Amino acid sequence: MENNNNQRPPKTWLVESILATLFCCLPFGIAGIVNASKVESRFYAGDFESAERYSREAKRWTLVSFWIGIGVIAIYLIVLVVGLANTRGSYYY
Repeated sequence: MENNNNQRPPKTWLVESILATLFCCLPFGIAGIVNASKVESRFYAGDFESAERYSREAKRWTLVSFWIGIGVIAIYLIVLVVGLANTRGSYYY
């Protein structure tokens, strides 16, 4: 496959990976960053298949990090609400 002037590198997911690492789930976000950092270098080296693969992997790990972070926040809020409901009820005894 040749790199002509119209071909653009695949999405790197670097910004999204960094944000997911900072705000959601550190280990999976790091995996996203590692894969995202390889996308453009592989593309400009002419290895288009690897660039696409790294882009897909970066997306996968970024989304895993995001959804785990959302899940943890949801569980935390549920535990907080249940805990507050239980403490509020204990004042009446």
